[in-house]
Amino acid sequence: MAEIVRRMSFPVNVGGIWIGGGHPIAVQSMTNTDTADVVATAAQVQALAVAGSELVRVTVNTREAARAVPEMVQRLRDDHIHVPIIGDFHYNGHILLREYPNCARALDKYRINPGNVGMGRQHDDNFRSIIEIALENEKPIRIGVNWGSLDQSLVTRLMDENARQHAPKESREVIMQAMVLSAIESAEMAQSYGMPRDRIVLSAKVSGVQDLIDVYRELATHSSYALHLGLTEAGMGRRGIVSSTTALSVLLQEGIGDTIRVSLTPAPGGDRAEEVRTCQDILQSLGIRSFSPRVTACPGCGRTTSTVFQEMANDIQEYLNSRMPAWKAIYPGVENLKIAVMGCVVNGPGESKHADIGISLPGTGEEPKAPVYMDGRLMTTLKGPTIVGDFIRILDEYLETRFG
Repeated sequence: MAEIVRRMSFPVNVGGIWIGGGHPIAVQSMTNTDTADVVATAAQVQALAVAGSELVRVTVNTREAARAVPEMVQRLRDDHIHVPIIGDFHYNGHILLREYPNCARALDKYRINPGNVGMGRQHDDNFRSIIEIALENEKPIRIGVNWGSLDQSLVTRLMDENARQHAPKESREVIMQAMVLSAIESAEMAQSYGMPRDRIVLSAKVSGVQDLIDVYRELATHSSYALHLGLTEAGMGRRGIVSSTTALSVLLQEGIGDTIRVSLTPAPGGDRAEEVRTCQDILQSLGIRSFSPRVTACPGCGRTTSTVFQEMANDIQEYLNSRMPAWKAIYPGVENLKIAVMGCVVNGPGESKHADIGISLPGTGEEPKAPVYMDGRLMTTLKGPTIVGDFIRILDEYLETRFG
């Protein structure tokens, strides 16, 4: 597989996590609790961090939320959860950060949307105020442009200029240009107020896959700032996962992106950490990072009318998920493990040989036995009703031998 050549950007330190500059692409997520509810927000941040989120963003939209941030962060630190916390500000960030200095100190980064910090001179004053507070507290910033809340004065100016052209562009192209300009001009404005380049992260989020690819290609071409990737509204369930995977994979394959988020709309009562696992799966599928052992399992066909191998693959995956927190502490490198659970003789032995450890279950009409392969060689053959338990025992012994 060809190596992905990463676009080089200025490295940014966010609460001990490095973004850009060739550092591993970081996984981000965001809470959907009311930040004023300290207990609920701290619990969700902890759940996201345990799932593998390396940075977590929280909404800071009211005085109550700003007042709650320091206590929420302290609760996390007391529970030994040290994930960096990012404050998401819109409209009134300059007010809240100034009125609640403990909030400004407790956060590890501020997210600013240049499209809604004010208009005209007010925009410049409010933006400058946030930059000054960030400098006072030695905090980095993310300038997050969103096509749903673009600076309308910029859009109007570019539309007027475009209309006077001999061959005017389509409005979509002008909007994409406005997003790139808004991000870069805002970053340059922050620098003019004293913010170093290595404390600035940019994002330019849209909800369309091809739009996202186009705007980030332009942004990557015209700047060297660290870039945060993600669709602004990916959607629900399978559609949201597919859209995000499609867009992010193209950009990551081109070396664009330093940190990512998959903004999934959870089902009622759904697991917020699903967006974290989706980010991890994208990075692992591309061979960029490894987070957990990979289980290869066949989809099944007429040769596998029995569901034994499906149930076994599921049991093994659940076992891996339950054991990974402990394994990571005692088995460095275990996340790179490859396991195969196959359903018949056609591809079963071959896939099992390619994996670190694999099992080939009998298909319909085949002899009722399951050969187990380790490091490309047949190790044993299992039979009887305890195949799953026997294979898990063999897996545990393999881990101890290889990683212990």
